Amino acid sequence: MQEHIKKRALEIGTYIIESSSTVRQTAEVFGVSKSTVHKDVTERLPQINKQLSAQVKNILENNKAERHIRGGEATRRKYKQFSE
Repeated sequence: MQEHIKKRALEIGTYIIESSSTVRQTAEVFGVSKSTVHKDVTERLPQINKQLSAQVKNILENNKAERHIRGGEATRRKYKQFSE
């Protein structure tokens, strides 16, 4: 694995832990695709740092569990604008 990819995977993992951000939010911050972020944290990070990888996995699982709530909240805000 190339050094810049290792560095990016570690930076992405650290960022997700510090900010509890989603894959989409992280991809936007780092200027890469969602697929790249996902591959970095699910495939590359476990090879580099297993402990960091486990923490990131917990946050991403939590984000996935809350996804339906976030979507419903966004829809509620959208239609609330129309009623005002």
